[in-house]
Amino acid sequence: MKKPILNILNRPAQWHMVGDGFRVYNYFPSGYQIAEHMNPFLMLDFNPQHSFAPSQTPRGVGVHPHKGFETVTIAYQGAVAHHDSAGNSGIIGPGEVQWMTAGSGVLHKEYHELEFSKLGGPFEMIQLWVNLPRQYKSEPPSYQTISLNNRCVWNSKNGASQVHVIAGQFKHVKSNTHTYSEMDVWDMQIYNESLEFVVPDNRHSSCLLINGTAVINEKNANAHDMVLFAHDGNTVKISTESSTRILWLSAQPILEPVVQYGPFVMNTKQEIVEAMEQFHAGAFGRLED
Repeated sequence: MKKPILNILNRPAQWHMVGDGFRVYNYFPSGYQIAEHMNPFLMLDFNPQHSFAPSQTPRGVGVHPHKGFETVTIAYQGAVAHHDSAGNSGIIGPGEVQWMTAGSGVLHKEYHELEFSKLGGPFEMIQLWVNLPRQYKSEPPSYQTISLNNRCVWNSKNGASQVHVIAGQFKHVKSNTHTYSEMDVWDMQIYNESLEFVVPDNRHSSCLLINGTAVINEKNANAHDMVLFAHDGNTVKISTESSTRILWLSAQPILEPVVQYGPFVMNTKQEIVEAMEQFHAGAFGRLED
């Protein structure tokens, strides 16, 4: 049965800066009140293509804490660097991904990579926040890099389209990324053809058109639209007449209370208080700004 579309949401009207390096539109939870439909995805910030002028001082976001969830940064254009207080660091460029598990608490900073900053140019990124189930909120902080060399990619028979399986599985291709709950996160590039696939039952499913246009289950969607699907049905067909890039999100919801205060995501208010006390006591380690 074809999966019904609940709604097609246009890009939110207003962008805002995150630090001085990320010019983003927040689709949820602020842009649209769709948090219950997106569970376990907590937030989506989209920095559509924007040209930054050259700078000798890399733009970005200074040291800040995270606890109880994961951050996923997907690069389309430009390059972003990352450091955290657990000793993890890395740089990602177009087609690459940083998947950071904050778990029990970590200090973190992210900014334009030095050489990109010096040259300037087009920058296009997405950051997702992904909730952790209660039993994994105390996991030690960790970091997974998905580089061009270790991507898991499905290619169409004619070679015109490909799906980078960031998490989960697309057709016979399974990602190497470790996740703490069942989910599919795909970077889809579809070139003048149709892709049809089956979505597991009882998933929250959506997709965001990064660029291009598509007909999705017989409805038209344009660049920067977010498409929300109903729970019933499990077949999705995406057709394009030109180059279209889509971020696909589908996951089994985590049926637990969510209490969020800024960069802390726990299950109770008391756990939030404890997280703040740990942060102020220095339990998340040290990291220079």
